[in-house]
Amino acid sequence: MARGHQKLQSQQKAQEKNAKLKKQQGHGLSDQMKAAQKALVFSCSVCKSQMPDPKTYKQHFENKHPKVELPAELKEVV
Repeated sequence: MARGHQKLQSQQKAQEKNAKLKKQQGHGLSDQMKAAQKALVFSCSVCKSQMPDPKTYKQHFENKHPKVELPAELKEVV
């Protein structure tokens, strides 16, 4: 009987060890934050907030800064 119980314990211990290793390999919150930060390519010339694409940037600029003239990079965006 002891062997069966020891087998279950060692399987559980190995499973926990593998889960910790997998988590350390880059599936953590800090890696997700880094990837999200890389996706924010455009930054507003007025308020310095960051946006992922030019369409969102243009919408932001028109809504938040209506009195300021659009930058040249946004005039081309449809």
